[in-house]
Amino acid sequence: MKDRKFVMDPSFSEWEEWLVGRGFPKFRAQQIFGWLTKGIIDVRRMTNLPEPVKIAIDEDFITDGFSLEREYTSEKDGTRKFVFKLHDGHSIETVLMRYKYGLSVCISSQSGCKMGCSFCASAYAGFGRSLTSGEMLAQVAVVSDIVQERISRVVVMGIGEPFDNYDNLILFLRTLNSSKGLNLGARHITVSTCGLVPQMIEFMCIDLQVNLTVSLHAANDELRATLMPGAARYKLVDILDTCRDYVEKTGRRISFEYSLFDGVNDSRADARQLAALLRGIHCHINLIAANEFPGSPYKRSKSENVTAFMEELERLKMTVTLRREMGTDIMAACGQLRRGLREKSDQ
Repeated sequence: MKDRKFVMDPSFSEWEEWLVGRGFPKFRAQQIFGWLTKGIIDVRRMTNLPEPVKIAIDEDFITDGFSLEREYTSEKDGTRKFVFKLHDGHSIETVLMRYKYGLSVCISSQSGCKMGCSFCASAYAGFGRSLTSGEMLAQVAVVSDIVQERISRVVVMGIGEPFDNYDNLILFLRTLNSSKGLNLGARHITVSTCGLVPQMIEFMCIDLQVNLTVSLHAANDELRATLMPGAARYKLVDILDTCRDYVEKTGRRISFEYSLFDGVNDSRADARQLAALLRGIHCHINLIAANEFPGSPYKRSKSENVTAFMEELERLKMTVTLRREMGTDIMAACGQLRRGLREKSDQ
C-alpha cells in the first residue's frame, strides 16, 4: 500500500475499524494499542497477537519507520539524547532528562524548523517535514521502552515549531493524555511556541490543561526580528494580547522563555524593558543562559550579567527562575538540537 500510515498514527477507534475491515475481532485493538503505547512497534514482540494479525499489520502499516540510529549520554548529568531515523530517511532528536520527580522527555515536532532563529542550531539544519502524531508519540513511548521506566513529563520543545504542525500536535496531545493512550496528566505536558498567534488562539480553546510556554528572547520587535525572523510576522503587542486572553480564558499561568546572549539582550535595561512588557500578565519568566554551538553568531551571557538580569526582574516583582541546563556536552540543551548525524563529527 503506497499510502500506508506509520503504525503509531491510528487512534484506538481507527484500529477497531481496521480490524473489522480485515475480518479480525475488534477486541484485538486493545492488545495492539497496549503494545504501541508501551513503545513496541515490532509486531514480533506483540506476543499475544495471532500470526495473521501480525502479518496484516506489517502489510498495511509502516512498522520499520522509527529506528534508533545513535545515542549520546552526558557525562555531566546523565542526560541522554536519541537520534531516530524515520521511514523516509529524515532524522529527529529526542532528549531524556532525569529530575527528582522522575523522567522528562523533550520531543521534536518537526524534522528541521522553518522559524530560522539565528541562535538555534536546528535552523541551520534546514527543514525536512512535519512529524505525524504517531511519530511524536513514538518519541515518548519508545524512549520509555528503551530505559524501561515510565515517563513523568513531556515537553514539546525539541526541533521544530509545534504550532506549525498544529493538527498533528493536538492528535498527539490527546493520545498522550488519553486513558487508552499513555495516560499522562495534561498538567505534566508543556508545549512551547515562538508565538504563532492564530494557533495560540485555537490552543486556548481545547479542553486540555496543557502548559503553554512562549519564547520571547527579546523585549522589542526590532531585536526579536533579528533573533527570530520566522516569528517576527507577529508583533509583540499581538502576542501578548493573546497571552492575556489565554490566561483569562484558561485561568492558567503562562510561561515566557528568555535566552540571554552576551551584549545582545542581557543588560539591566533589557530586564526593565521585559518587566514593563509583561507587567499585569499572570506569568512566569524562565531565563536561559544561552547555549553555544559550532558556528553560532552569539556568545553565552556572562554569569554576572545573568545574575544581574535576574536580580533586576526580582526587584521589579516578576516571578523568574533560571533554567538548569542539561546535556550541554552532548548538544542536547536548549537551542543545540539539530539533525545530529549530519554533523556527528563535532558531537
